[in-house]
Amino acid sequence: PTGWKFFGNLMDSKALFNGTDYTPLLCGEESFGTGSDHVREKDGLFAVLAWLTILAHFNQDASKPFVTVQNIVEEHWARYGRNYYCRYDYEGVDKAKATEMMAAMTSASATNTGKTIGGFTIATADVFGYTDPVDGSVSKNQGIRFLMADGSRIVFRLSGTAGSGATVRLYLEKYDPKILDKHVSEVVGPLVDVAMQLSKLPEYTGRNEPTVIT
Repeated sequence: PTGWKFFGNLMDSKALFNGTDYTPLLCGEESFGTGSDHVREKDGLFAVLAWLTILAHFNQDASKPFVTVQNIVEEHWARYGRNYYCRYDYEGVDKAKATEMMAAMTSASATNTGKTIGGFTIATADVFGYTDPVDGSVSKNQGIRFLMADGSRIVFRLSGTAGSGATVRLYLEKYDPKILDKHVSEVVGPLVDVAMQLSKLPEYTGRNEPTVIT
């Protein structure tokens, strides 16, 4: 689900709800905000101190070459593989057309499941809903998901629908255990092509390029 508020319930699950104690807890989000259960919000100082602690751990011997953040990340990729992630934002699109596009993908979820497009087999196509394990609340329509058989993901979300325009957010993720040094755009490029075929976004919005790539 989207929003730091969902982490808050997990943090307070025992103290306020007398439920499961999920702490110690580390939380992170796609915009790279990071925090823990000491505060109910993203904490930039915590993120910096966390990395300084990691660097201190890897650099205890001053006689050895300094281990950088890049060294640590690349070693992690070499051991566990790399998740390539990217987000495309299409801002200020026609709200009615964007809503129509989302509705078309929703109605096609069943027929898209099992389909192979651009070399990717769609294992699951659905509209994601989140049930909070703490208070049982349900957050519907959290995004249209295309989960591929190889673990890759395409997710569409619509936001900013209260104003004159809407923003379509396209999330792309692909895991690779061996290819570790390619640019993100090279790896997720084939997923972008699949996403355009599934959504027909250029036809609905008139956009061939995103406003922002994150």
